[in-house]
Amino acid sequence: MKRYVGDRTIDGVKVTVDGAPLDPCTNVMEFTKNGFEWSYEGPEPRQLALALLVDHLGDREKAKTLVEPVMRAIVANFGNEWEMTSADLDQALAALSGKAVA
Repeated sequence: MKRYVGDRTIDGVKVTVDGAPLDPCTNVMEFTKNGFEWSYEGPEPRQLALALLVDHLGDREKAKTLVEPVMRAIVANFGNEWEMTSADLDQALAALSGKAVA
C-alpha cells in the first residue's frame, strides 16, 4: 500500500509517495509551473490532484477525468500536513463515484 504525505516546510511544500518526491506529472497535463499546493481550489491543487491520481491509478486518461472532483473534494480540504494511503484514495474515489465501499 502506498503512502502519500504532504507537508509545508520552511523550504516550501513537499509531497512524497513512500518517502520519494511525487512526480508532478506535467508531462500528462500542466496546470501550473508553481508546483503543488492544497487547502484551496486552484491550479496548484489541481496539479497535486492529477499527480496523486496518475500515481495511484496508473491510468493517465482516467486521472484527467477525475482531476476536478478530486481537487475539490479532497485536495482543497487538506490541512497544512496531510497523509493518505492508496486505500484512503480508493475509498475517496468510490465515495465520489457514489459506490459503496465494503
